[in-house]
Amino acid sequence: MARRKSLTAQLLQAYRDAQKEKAAAAKRAEAERDRQARAAEREAAQRAKEEARREREQAQAWARAQKEKEVQRSAESRRAEQIVRDLEKREAARAREAEQKKQAEAREKAAAERQAKQEASDRLRQEATAKTSELEMQVDRLASVLHARPGGLHAYRPEVEEAFSEGGSEGLTNCVEGALGEVRYPDGLRGGRRAAFAPEARELVLEVELPGQVVVPAVTQYRFKASVPPTVVPQPRKETECKAMYRDLVARLSLRAIAEAFAVSPPSLVDVVAFNGHVHAKDRATGKAIRPCLISLRASRETFEDLILDEPELDPVQTLHFLNAIVSQHPYDLEPVRPVVTFDLAKYKLAAERDVVAGLDSRPDLVALDPIEFEHLIRRLFEKIGLKSWVTQASRDDGVDAVAVNEEPLIGGLCIIQAKRSKNAVPAEAVRALAGVMHDKAAAKGIVVTTAWFGKASWDFAHRTGRMELIDGRHLKALLLEHLGIDALIGLPKLPPGWETRDLT
Repeated sequence: MARRKSLTAQLLQAYRDAQKEKAAAAKRAEAERDRQARAAEREAAQRAKEEARREREQAQAWARAQKEKEVQRSAESRRAEQIVRDLEKREAARAREAEQKKQAEAREKAAAERQAKQEASDRLRQEATAKTSELEMQVDRLASVLHARPGGLHAYRPEVEEAFSEGGSEGLTNCVEGALGEVRYPDGLRGGRRAAFAPEARELVLEVELPGQVVVPAVTQYRFKASVPPTVVPQPRKETECKAMYRDLVARLSLRAIAEAFAVSPPSLVDVVAFNGHVHAKDRATGKAIRPCLISLRASRETFEDLILDEPELDPVQTLHFLNAIVSQHPYDLEPVRPVVTFDLAKYKLAAERDVVAGLDSRPDLVALDPIEFEHLIRRLFEKIGLKSWVTQASRDDGVDAVAVNEEPLIGGLCIIQAKRSKNAVPAEAVRALAGVMHDKAAAKGIVVTTAWFGKASWDFAHRTGRMELIDGRHLKALLLEHLGIDALIGLPKLPPGWETRDLT
């Protein structure tokens, strides 16, 4: 029983040992598995740790790289910003410099403009002062024209005496005109002079062209006005003052002209000077040219030489009244007076009369006459018509072929005649030239006589003047037949426009 127990116990023990061994093996296997699991876990943890480490390192490397990139970008950004700031600074500096330069230029420009304005103002002030001074000088010249008479005119007297002894009245007047023509006057105050001499009356007739009203300054002074823009403003002279100054000037010029005429003429030949002062102007109502006489007087040498013309207190207007001069009451307005003596025709060189009518046959050809015969024929024609006429010499006739006078009191006056013995149309320039001669001679009428014809321009011009008459060949032919009984021919090479054959033959 004990052995069986023991076997059983042994078996049981063995079983139990086997179970224990198995359990121990299982436990060891479990432990191994646990160990392996733990090892695997440790290995996995190690790998994970390693992986984590690598990842950290990679992350750190990436972070460092990113940081480096960020640092680089920051550095580049800072450099770029610095460059931008530098550019902005330079641009700002340039802008400041440009602005400063602009401001400096603006200041310089403003200063230059101020300087220019100041200089312009100064120039205008100087201009005003200069113009005012010039005006004052001009007024002084007007006021001193009588006192500024030249000396030494008496030296011409022997020459005038010799001219009279050699050339008679004409020689004397030519010499007197030449002597007076050499006398200097201020600008604008000298006018033409004509002289005539009547030896029987020992009278010298002097006709002088006086200056117009424009010689009197219409301005008293020039004033600088600081307006925008600044300017020089003239201060007008009062009309009453202008009229008084012109009246005074005309009186001074007249007295000076008479004094110079007495000075150059010998006392042995000239006792009296008859003076007429005319002025060329335009009629303000009609616009036509006029030549009114503003002063006329006759003064003896004895009376005139008693005057003290250089006396500062001398009033020239009162002096004219003292000399019984006929003076325009309103010379500035060109109110005329009647001359005390009309200008003598001795100015013209008169030719000896010829009776050409008696020498003509019954049918003379007007074109075939010589110039002198033709002019004398015209003279006889106008005498027959009723004018008193003279024929001038061919030389130095100033474009005048004949001088005629209409003695009718209302419509009379001096008439200038020009005779054109021509085969062609008279140029319009010749008609206009006669108008100039009429103006120069102060003639009341002008007549152009021709054997030919006139163009439309000549007829229109004569019609506009109102003081010219044109006589063409056929009209002349009719006048000769009517007044002198001469049935003349006109030997023109061609028939003028509008004429008929009977007008020539």
